[in-house]
Amino acid sequence: MGGCFSKPKPEKEVDGLSPNGKASPFADCRPNGALGHGSDDDSTPLPPYHKPRDYVEASVCHVKDLENGQMREVDLGSGRALLIKEHGEFSAMGHKCPHYGAPLVKGVLSKGHVRCPWHGACFNIATGDLEDFPGLDSLPTFQVRVEKDKVIIRANKQALQSQRRSKPMSRCSAVINSSTGFSHVLIIGSGPAGLVCAETLRQEGFTDRIVMCTMDRHPPYDRTKLSKSLDSTAEQLRLRSMDFLQEHDIELLTEKEAVAIDVKTRSVTFEDGLRMEYRKLFIATGSKPIPMSFRGKDVRNVFHLRTPDDANSIARLANNKNAVIVGTSFVGMEVAAALTDKAHSVSVIGIESVPFKKALGEKVGKAIMKLFEANRVKFYMLNEVSEMIGHHGQLKEVVLNSGKVLRADVCVIGAGSVPATGFVKQSGLHVDSKGFITVNKMMQTNVDGVFAGGDVVMFPFPPRNNKKVNIPHWQMAHVHGRVAALCMMGRAAEMKTVPYFWSAMFGKTIRYAGYGEGFDDVIIQGDLDELRFVAFYTRSEEVVAVASMNYDPIVSRVAEVLASGKTIKKRDVEMLARLGKTGDISWLIDKGSQ
Repeated sequence: MGGCFSKPKPEKEVDGLSPNGKASPFADCRPNGALGHGSDDDSTPLPPYHKPRDYVEASVCHVKDLENGQMREVDLGSGRALLIKEHGEFSAMGHKCPHYGAPLVKGVLSKGHVRCPWHGACFNIATGDLEDFPGLDSLPTFQVRVEKDKVIIRANKQALQSQRRSKPMSRCSAVINSSTGFSHVLIIGSGPAGLVCAETLRQEGFTDRIVMCTMDRHPPYDRTKLSKSLDSTAEQLRLRSMDFLQEHDIELLTEKEAVAIDVKTRSVTFEDGLRMEYRKLFIATGSKPIPMSFRGKDVRNVFHLRTPDDANSIARLANNKNAVIVGTSFVGMEVAAALTDKAHSVSVIGIESVPFKKALGEKVGKAIMKLFEANRVKFYMLNEVSEMIGHHGQLKEVVLNSGKVLRADVCVIGAGSVPATGFVKQSGLHVDSKGFITVNKMMQTNVDGVFAGGDVVMFPFPPRNNKKVNIPHWQMAHVHGRVAALCMMGRAAEMKTVPYFWSAMFGKTIRYAGYGEGFDDVIIQGDLDELRFVAFYTRSEEVVAVASMNYDPIVSRVAEVLASGKTIKKRDVEMLARLGKTGDISWLIDKGSQ
């Protein structure tokens, strides 16, 4: 596997992006951002260091200490590095995943890259380049040599400390007044799809104007942490600072809500009256909460968790009070878990018999439900909200369809979402009955020059014979953004990635890889009661997805097998379950069959 992108057979001609409409002047640039890859001799965003004191050099092991296919975290005195041996060659790079800081030594080494054990990001061992998401940054690489059977690493001290690097990016050379209502690329949405699209364009040598618009009032931040860490500020969750965006000529317009698209004039109108024309448009507006039908919608202290400000308000209002969560989505359940050490009581209302039944299966759902109940969470399943009752306009009670009345001082609604595509109607873009924008494998819509990605799209998924699917994962949105950017520049690239998501509750993390929609069986290895298990989701005779708790890096190992194009047979998983070989991941390489 060479990352999540490969050169496909032409699907349809893509036009390179340039101000005059001619072929892109950057067509000869190498794909995948390979303008430099972070060794000490390559061009990187770090300032050039030529003084010996800026470097450290250390003998880290004997040449025979590592076998082929092994990794070791080594100490250079000024910091640590990951030493790798593959095919008889040594290489060294940063030892922490720049996404959340996972120790890569516990990850999966395969075919020239390391896959993170926590969330599945991949890094090329020769260049340090990020090859599969999530995350935005790559890793620094370090010089390795062998002298007298000793392995010696020479590394830049600052790189050892930072454990991350951004790929080189071009600047905007177009002379355009910032108040001009035209952008060569207009991006609606500043989530991972929009941000990766903008950064990829700059990494690939795009030198025209990029404008990114968002309804939010903050620069891009990690929305996945909102429900897990309610006290975090926008600054603490920040993905890129305004200084970073300005330095790379990515213009960000905050508090801008798109209300209409005119594909004939290639323009977007915003709620405040702003009208922006574009040459290329990327729609990545994400999702919005499902409309609810209960009475009493005007009562205060009822939240849809959308922003850091919402999260902070929920945490403050729930302190020693009664909190009610409506819905057993991952967001709703994460909020419930986060509130147990703040609120006086936490109640969860769900329409299913157990949480996560559709996504993870009944057995796993019951095990997780027990974890919540052991932490004082009260469930009211097979129920819905009938009414919110307030006192002086402030929430006091939640009434269920069953007639049960719950005391409530704050309520969070996490009952699912729908695509935020209302403004696309009447535009001529193809939108299905559920509001999803349909795109091809290069994230192109049916309208020339208009692309879409992230939660809002139905896209062809190769492992399901290119069936159009919607996969609203944080990681997948990154992939969409990069594919769209490459296509805009006339470099067709398609996805070769495996969907990957995670959820954290009470200090425990569920990891999940694959696409399990429509699974017909779940094979459990390990102990559900102890929450140390692996769950394999199968359709017919093949494994289509895997989930685990406390069994790293098995989910990343399965992702690696699936990404290589191999299949995992149900019979092999069943046999290992009978033999009690839970957590043994060596068989996955051997048992994957073409």
